[in-house]
Amino acid sequence: MPDLKSSYDHVIVGGGVAADKAARAVHEKAPDATIAILSADADGPVYRPALTKDLWHGDDPDPASQDLNTAEETGADLHTGTPVTAIDTTAHSVTTADGATVGYGTLLLATGSSPRRLGAGQDARVAYLRSVADYRHLRDLVQEGTRTAVVGGGYIGSEIAAGLSAAGAEVTLFHAGDRLLGGMFPESISTHVAEVFAEKGIRLTGGFRLAGIDAGEHLTLTAEDGRSEMADIAVLGLGAQLETSLAREAGLELDGDLVVVDEQLRTSVPDVWAAGDIIRFPDPLLGDRHVEHIDHAEASGSAAGRNMVGGQEKYEYTPLFYSDLFDDGYEAVGRLDASLETVETWDADHGAAVVHYLEGSEVVGVLLWNTWDAVPTAREVIAASQAGRLSPDELAQQITPGG
Repeated sequence: MPDLKSSYDHVIVGGGVAADKAARAVHEKAPDATIAILSADADGPVYRPALTKDLWHGDDPDPASQDLNTAEETGADLHTGTPVTAIDTTAHSVTTADGATVGYGTLLLATGSSPRRLGAGQDARVAYLRSVADYRHLRDLVQEGTRTAVVGGGYIGSEIAAGLSAAGAEVTLFHAGDRLLGGMFPESISTHVAEVFAEKGIRLTGGFRLAGIDAGEHLTLTAEDGRSEMADIAVLGLGAQLETSLAREAGLELDGDLVVVDEQLRTSVPDVWAAGDIIRFPDPLLGDRHVEHIDHAEASGSAAGRNMVGGQEKYEYTPLFYSDLFDDGYEAVGRLDASLETVETWDADHGAAVVHYLEGSEVVGVLLWNTWDAVPTAREVIAASQAGRLSPDELAQQITPGG
C-alpha cells in the first residue's frame, strides 16, 4: 500500500464498484491527476455481485478472480482498511480513523451500504454477505450437508440460498411473506420460483419474522410468533443500512438517509459529488428515486468521475438490475412492486415472460423474465407510457417474451 499523501486532486471515499468506475473516469479524462481511494473494507474493489452469484455456481470460488485491479489500472493510491471519520468541507479535507488529514480538490462519496444486523456480538456461526471478508467467512462455514438457515426472502436472500445449495449445504429459507419474492413478482412467477427451489432441495418457510437467535451447540432461530428452528449456521439477509453518517455530519443535504444530488451528481456542498447506493437522484423516467444495484453504481460512478474533472454530464439514466436463480434469470427496469397492477405476457411454453407494473395507467416497471436483450425497449415502453403514447391494452405487443 502506498504512503498516504497530505492531499490529492481527487479523493474517493468508499471501495466498491462506484469508486472503481469513478477512478477510471478521472484517470481517462485527467491522466496526470492524483487520486486517492479511501476504503473501510480490508479488500480492494471487486465485482461484488459475484459474491452471491458466480463464486458459488462457477468453477472458481476464489474472490481474487473478481478483483477489479483498480489501483493498477487507474494509478490511484488505494488505501484499504482506512475508514474516513470526518469531512471538513470548508478546509477541503477528510480525516481517517487513525487521525490522518487528507486534502482534496474534489471529493466523491461512494460509501454504499452495510448489512442490517440482528443485535451485536453475535456468534461467528451467524453470517452476513456483503464484503469479500463476509464471503470468505461464509465459505469457511459451509461444508457438504451443513444445515443452513437463510433468513430473508428478497433479492439477496434468494441468491444466497441458491448459492449455498449449489455448494452442498442443506438450506432452509425463512421469509416473512406468504410467497418467496412475493413483494417483487406476480404470483405466477413467485410460485414457479418456489417450485424450483423445492426441486433443488431448498426448504421454504414463510411467515417467519426473526425475533432472535440463541447460540448453543446448534443455533436456535426463534420467530416472533414463537416458532423455533435449529441450524448449524445462519445467514441473515435482512436488508441494507445506507452509510450516510459522514454526509450528514458534514452538513450535506439529505432526504431521510439519502444524499441529495443534482443531475450532475453534485451534492449541496461545492466540490463534493456522490454516487451509488446512497444517493437520491433525478431519474429521467421515474423522477426522484434511489437504486441499490450494480448497474447504477457503475453508471453513476463513471458520470461522477467525469464531472469531478470538469465535465458537465447529466446523469440521465434509468438503471437496470438482474439476477439468476438456478436455470432462470431476469433483468428489470424501474419498480417491481407486486402490489401494483401487472400486465403479464408469456411465451407459448410458459417459460419466459414480460411483466409490466402499472401505477394508474402508467408503466413504472418492467420485468423481463428469461427474456434477453430487451432492456432498451423496456425503457422506451416506460417513457412512452409516461408520455401517454402507450395504453395498457398495447403493452402485450411491445416486447416478445424470450427475446
